[in-house]
Amino acid sequence: MEINCAIDAVWRFLRLVILVMVLTFTLGGAAVPPAGLSSQVRAFTRPIEFDFGTWTLEAVLAKLAGWGLSLERFLTPQAQSQLVLDYLAQVERVNSLTAEVNAIYTNPDIPSPDLFSQPLRQTLHSELDRLSSLAPLAEAVLQNQLMDILQENSLGVLGQAFPPSLYQFSDIPQSLVVSPRATIRREVEVSLSPGLSVDFKDQLESALFSELDLAALVVPIGGIGTYPTMVMQSANLVWLTEVIAHEWVHNFLTLRPLGINYFTSEELRTINETTATLAGQELGWLILEKYYPEHLPPETLPPHIDAAPPAPPDPNAFNFQAEMRLTRVETDRLLAESDIEGAEAYMEARRQFFWDNGYAIRKLNQAYFAFYGSYDADPEGGAAGEDPVGPAVRAVRAQYDELADFLKDISWVTSFDALLKLLQT
Repeated sequence: MEINCAIDAVWRFLRLVILVMVLTFTLGGAAVPPAGLSSQVRAFTRPIEFDFGTWTLEAVLAKLAGWGLSLERFLTPQAQSQLVLDYLAQVERVNSLTAEVNAIYTNPDIPSPDLFSQPLRQTLHSELDRLSSLAPLAEAVLQNQLMDILQENSLGVLGQAFPPSLYQFSDIPQSLVVSPRATIRREVEVSLSPGLSVDFKDQLESALFSELDLAALVVPIGGIGTYPTMVMQSANLVWLTEVIAHEWVHNFLTLRPLGINYFTSEELRTINETTATLAGQELGWLILEKYYPEHLPPETLPPHIDAAPPAPPDPNAFNFQAEMRLTRVETDRLLAESDIEGAEAYMEARRQFFWDNGYAIRKLNQAYFAFYGSYDADPEGGAAGEDPVGPAVRAVRAQYDELADFLKDISWVTSFDALLKLLQT
């Protein structure tokens, strides 16, 4: 009997290995644009492009090693949730120590920062080791918690969430977004190595502007829908659960027509990103409600459910989303009139305006709107301006009582017209 149980356990593990490898090859390139990127742009980026192949191989091997142990399964559900909270506290401690070390090296009154910071750096090294030991367990717990939520919400196959939730905390690559100057369109996107300095990013963007007449921007991102997905380390549980779910939705869609056609058009990209944002918010909220109720944000309902009318906004308060929407609309108008220089001068003036109101935007240009305009889940529009795609996705979501029905139907959409037809059913 024991031999049969052992054989069965080995067979289940091998089946899991096969499934992960198949999904890795199927989904692994989901966040990477297809071939055919402008060779002119990549002439500037090849030495600093992110190596997805190596990262994916290492992530898969780490996941398989973790599955072989499955240490988190020896903990009670309450202990599992506490482990995640301990991990988040450790991230906060490491971030705090890192900030202290950086402050020493930037303080002109400290003549020997290496010597002065040595005890602190030793402490940081120890805390980083502890963080590294906690991270795989926290990942496994959050993966299992998301899978439980997916199964409870009918997002599985034969009772199993599919594809399985699989992610890894990682230093996330930065994304170089390139747009024509005459219009707002994500023409080229290249993933760059993490950790590039601000000076280097600015030099790269300026070179593309001066030599290729393109608007460019290197933007930070919180997660990428590879398989396993990669997610930035954060001490914010609300943000973390939402991003893990967001990237899983991308994996879900990539196995269906909507995700397969992610790079086909700007409209389909916006449908993908807005769908993942809305569903990620809901799934993240459900994780918090079940496993971390004391950490629920002040809102008591998921974003798609109508709640009591909110209190009237303070008319004197600065509304970032509303102001960014106005900025996008006016920029589109100027570009439509072929006033490229006028549009760029206007965007720079608005960047200064946002700075004066507490929002540090490093560069506001066509590439900024090409990237952030794809995330159109906010009712006030934001960087999407008057783009009708995001409101249509939100309207489709409002037609469904169940998240699973919404995701399954919208996953077959292959055009904006097909999305509008869902509104007519």
